[in-house]
Amino acid sequence: MASRLSLSAESRSTFWRSLQTLTVTRIVIAFVLLLYLSIDVRRGRVDGTAYAETCIAYVLAALMFAVVAQRWRRRFLWQLSAQVLVDIVAISLLYLAAGGMRSGLALLYLFPLAGAAILAPLVLALFSAALATLFVLGESTWGIFMRADDPPLTQAGLTGAAFFAVVLVVNRLAARLIKQEELAARHGADLRIQQAIYRIVVDDVDDGILVLGSDGTVFGGNPAARRMLGLETPPGEDGNTFRLTDLAALEPVAQRFTDWAGRRMDAPATGGFVTVKRWHETDGPVRGRLDQPVHLKLRFARVDTPQGTAERSLVFLQDVSAIENQAQQLKLASMGRLTASIAHEVRNPLSAIGHATSLLAEDLHGPAETRLLRIVNDNVARVNRMVEDILKLSRKVQPNGTPVALDDFLPELRAEFTEMHGMAGDIVWVGDAGGRSVRFDGLHLREVLVNLLGNAIRYASGKPASIRVVPVPDATGRMELHVQDDGPGITPEVRAHLFEPFYTTSSKGTGLGLYLARELCLNNGAMLDYEYRTEDVRPGAGAGGTGEASGRFVITFGATI
Repeated sequence: MASRLSLSAESRSTFWRSLQTLTVTRIVIAFVLLLYLSIDVRRGRVDGTAYAETCIAYVLAALMFAVVAQRWRRRFLWQLSAQVLVDIVAISLLYLAAGGMRSGLALLYLFPLAGAAILAPLVLALFSAALATLFVLGESTWGIFMRADDPPLTQAGLTGAAFFAVVLVVNRLAARLIKQEELAARHGADLRIQQAIYRIVVDDVDDGILVLGSDGTVFGGNPAARRMLGLETPPGEDGNTFRLTDLAALEPVAQRFTDWAGRRMDAPATGGFVTVKRWHETDGPVRGRLDQPVHLKLRFARVDTPQGTAERSLVFLQDVSAIENQAQQLKLASMGRLTASIAHEVRNPLSAIGHATSLLAEDLHGPAETRLLRIVNDNVARVNRMVEDILKLSRKVQPNGTPVALDDFLPELRAEFTEMHGMAGDIVWVGDAGGRSVRFDGLHLREVLVNLLGNAIRYASGKPASIRVVPVPDATGRMELHVQDDGPGITPEVRAHLFEPFYTTSSKGTGLGLYLARELCLNNGAMLDYEYRTEDVRPGAGAGGTGEASGRFVITFGATI
């Protein structure tokens, strides 16, 4: 048996609990012997005085051992050796008082010997068995000379051999069990250390982590996830579980999770970008509030759970708003230093090139020359538009906070936009704002919507109501303006750079339109974002439509009147 000093604290504590159990068992055995074997005293089979005194002394010693083992947990082997020695002495006295081998009390030796075999080293356990065997053999040998009858010497020898056999078998089994317990204790300690490390890492990591069931039930989340989503109480604690669909603001996350969970197992894992809007709940299964919309990047992973157990998945949340703003600020820092030189060094040559092209067009009339001049004019116009956009970035004009009545503003804008692009009047459909007004500079709002509608024209089918402008209130009562078309949605790869300056997927674009639109919204206390949705774009179809559109631009106004 391994040294107790090399055992873990859990294993040593198990030894002390076993010793305490041994003392309690000793008290019970002493009382039973005093109660039931007193019958043989009344019948004159044993020496009643010696037997009673021995039992009473044995009970008192057992009580003393119990108190000492409970209050003074030191020198384990010394306490165990003293208890086993007292057991052997007490049982030997009772053995003599009851008449020796014929009394059958030799079986009581198995109690201290088994305890020594379990808790003591093998040498000490064999020494205890040797003491008991020598006493039994000695008593039987003494009977040859002192009693006339034939003593059961053979039975005494077999009893002694049984003592040694029991000690050897029990000691080996106990050693194996102790080794397994020590291994389990060490593994448990390692597991607790790993859990503590994981808890620190998960709690301190900047990314949010949610633990979801197969039906979208939230079983847990780290502080970062609760902060991003605005949850007050940690999900999963005290049975506080809820589904993502229980909160309207979390529906984009639920939809992305459903799409990911329904994919084929061999398909690549996808996440995407979602926007969690403002919300405030004081009652119900989900309580908390989110004062500002948050733009999140999602990533999903399956947990390798044992077969037959409930499935679990992880959702990693990353707040990309700060990252996007940082990237934009870095680009603007470089661009700001070039703005002044661009205004003087580029615009003048562009004007000269444009004027020279106009003069050449008067003299050159061949098809090839005309095509080349048109190419020059188009590129001059493109570069000039880029310069104009860059100059706009440096003009932080204070917005005019006059309220804008959406029911008057949107139809007027639709009429102007369709006439300017020569479109049919029913292609752009405008929803009812319910008489609400928003505080936004009218010229800025017009520029933002013209930019969004211009993008929608490139991808819309051109059918009636293929472009839809819908004002709707959000969960907190603030007004939102949705601009949506029936064309294909923006891919997650493009979405990651959608509002970055100079990023474009069009050969004729400058990559500044959406960035300028977002800057104008921020300058008016509003927010422009792109969110994934599956809603019908036809008027009157409602939120559950055919699902032809997969995304929309959303302007969230800062103040609604």
